Amino acid sequence: MWIDRRIEPLLLQRAATRPIVVLTGARQTGKTSLMRRLFPDHAFVTLDLPSEAEQAERDPDTFLGRHPPPLIVDEVQYAPGLFRHLKVAVDRDRGRSGAFLLTGSQPLGLMKSVSDSLAGRAAVVELEPLSFAEAKAAHPNLAAEEFLVRGGFPELYDNRDIDAEGFLRSYVATYLERDLRQLLHVTSLRDFERFLRAAALRSAQLLNRADLARDAGISGSTAGAWLSALAASHQIMLLEPWFANRTKALVKRPKLYLRDAGLAAFLCGVHATEALRSSPLAGALWETLVCAEIRRAQSNSRGGWDFHFRADRAREADFLLHRAGTFRLADAKWTEHPDTRDAGALRRIARELPAGSVRSLSIFCRAPNAYPLGDDARAVPLDAPNALADWA
Repeated sequence: MWIDRRIEPLLLQRAATRPIVVLTGARQTGKTSLMRRLFPDHAFVTLDLPSEAEQAERDPDTFLGRHPPPLIVDEVQYAPGLFRHLKVAVDRDRGRSGAFLLTGSQPLGLMKSVSDSLAGRAAVVELEPLSFAEAKAAHPNLAAEEFLVRGGFPELYDNRDIDAEGFLRSYVATYLERDLRQLLHVTSLRDFERFLRAAALRSAQLLNRADLARDAGISGSTAGAWLSALAASHQIMLLEPWFANRTKALVKRPKLYLRDAGLAAFLCGVHATEALRSSPLAGALWETLVCAEIRRAQSNSRGGWDFHFRADRAREADFLLHRAGTFRLADAKWTEHPDTRDAGALRRIARELPAGSVRSLSIFCRAPNAYPLGDDARAVPLDAPNALADWA
């Protein structure tokens, strides 16, 4: 079953205007399938095959002679020596768009190769896991709670019979541990897995690196390096605070979020919707999901908003979008029945911003329908039609 991705128009536009397009993102987000579906006339080669990767790295001229453009090169990070030769190939015919379409899942090395060799020639597009709207379009009866626990990896919705818990366990073991251990030379699997679980338990919280390092039993410098690698490999994001006046007593630490709520729930030991509903972590996991949905809406549309949160000692807006002097504010609430008081913190923050600059106040919740919370705010369920239209 093919699930349409909202990033498809953006990817087609980039391929129509740039000689090289690099599609990056976490493993199992569907990069290869998407490229092959959108560009069926391109030849395809994967560097997951050791023989192809070795020739691409050691003898790029012969490799490109065997595989002329238009060409999709899958898992291109396994042959960093290929990038200089791609530069030469596109410079021979700079007017040709979409000549080389590249995918890669290890951006630490991939993006360095792109910036060093393909600057000005390559467009970089990131593919996120499925959004709730994408998954629900394919499975109309899908509930937000089920999507939160199951996660957004496309294979889980291509075949609903796949056991999500087993899939995510394999994902952690096969991809996160293998890839990041290679990149960071991790010597203890147990330490790294403990660090992953400690990070998941802190999703939707202010990042305290010292506490995270202590609970994982590692040094502060190691925790910093592992956090950077997780961020670069699309497993976590650090949401920075927004403040116009740096002298005010505002929170200045970022908030930590796992980028897939299903992976966060799995690492926290929440494997079913029933467990989610009774878990003290439900609110944090719901906020993790809402953060992921907003980020995916921004990524898919290139909306151009700056994405932050806003907090001081007395009040917080979980999410703040800022563009050209205008703002959108939102909180994530696990409740099914938010009332006007739930938007109180958003209203107080809105009053501190320039008059007329706040475009919307939203409470993203589990209500069955959208409804107003007074004259200035709305309760917005994630499964409402166009729930994130204002945030794209």
